[in-house]
Amino acid sequence: MPKGSGQKLKLLYLVKILTEETDEAHAVSTQGLIDRLERLGISSERKSIYDDIRCLQQFGYDIVQLPSRQGGGYYLAGREFELAELKLLVDAVQSSRFITRRKSRELIGKLEKLASRHDAGRLQRQVYVVGRVKTENESVYYGIDALHRAIQDNCQIRFRYLEWNGEKQLVPRKKGQPYQVSPWALIWREENYYLMAWDEEAGLMKHYRVDKLAQVEQLEEERLGREEFEKLDLAVYADKTFGMFGGQEETVQLELPEQLVGVVLDRFGREITLRREREGLLRARVNVVVSDPFYGWLTGLSGRVRIVSPQWVREEYCSRLEEILQAHGR
Repeated sequence: MPKGSGQKLKLLYLVKILTEETDEAHAVSTQGLIDRLERLGISSERKSIYDDIRCLQQFGYDIVQLPSRQGGGYYLAGREFELAELKLLVDAVQSSRFITRRKSRELIGKLEKLASRHDAGRLQRQVYVVGRVKTENESVYYGIDALHRAIQDNCQIRFRYLEWNGEKQLVPRKKGQPYQVSPWALIWREENYYLMAWDEEAGLMKHYRVDKLAQVEQLEEERLGREEFEKLDLAVYADKTFGMFGGQEETVQLELPEQLVGVVLDRFGREITLRREREGLLRARVNVVVSDPFYGWLTGLSGRVRIVSPQWVREEYCSRLEEILQAHGR
């Protein structure tokens, strides 16, 4: 760029320099700004830098000038996101099962640009989280966008639903036949993203793993199932559904030692009814969707939580345990 030809871009470059290179611990002096602009082909003088900084401050940029006794110079103090907030966002991206490793790196790279390059290095050290299973479905991002548009436009959708086969490949269910449903909401639960949708053919509200949706297509038909959806309290529904598996909804009474009350409260919330039976023993009333994951949760507590009622849930759980023993040759 010829000298002087970039004067109209000077303010933009100053913002770029202050955004990328400065923070509270890393100020850039007036001469440092002049030198950086010079390398970009923009000549500057100290007085013009002072005027430019005042102009940016008047516009709303939180640019702080350090006195000479503290080293002198300028840094950008106010940003859209604090470093602690960016760390939370980075960890959320890295933790999300439905975001692929490649897309995680891309998103984290974009988040780093919201911090100075010095803080960006500190963000990068946050991304090494071992052992988290990530989805392999790269089309999930476009699918989520299509789902949001269909919900906003009040339209049905068509898609193919994928599942893993023995060769570790995602293949369509039902021999590739498309599903057609009315999308109503997206739910984040247990590290996965789910679509809540009305299946008119089955006459049921169902949920689908978003990362297993492929070829999502918005249709012209208007959504169905509004009355059924409005009856649902999604937060309550998600809390009582184990692993987002379907099943019969039931109020179950559990008997548990007081040492496990925290485990039950963590799973069902503090709104459940608790009653002391005798010293060290409590009874809890919980609303659950009875399913194999619910029984698996109970089994994981080594028999210390006992089903009191209803009888059919007790009997079905015992039947599941007998099947497990028989499968292991007992």
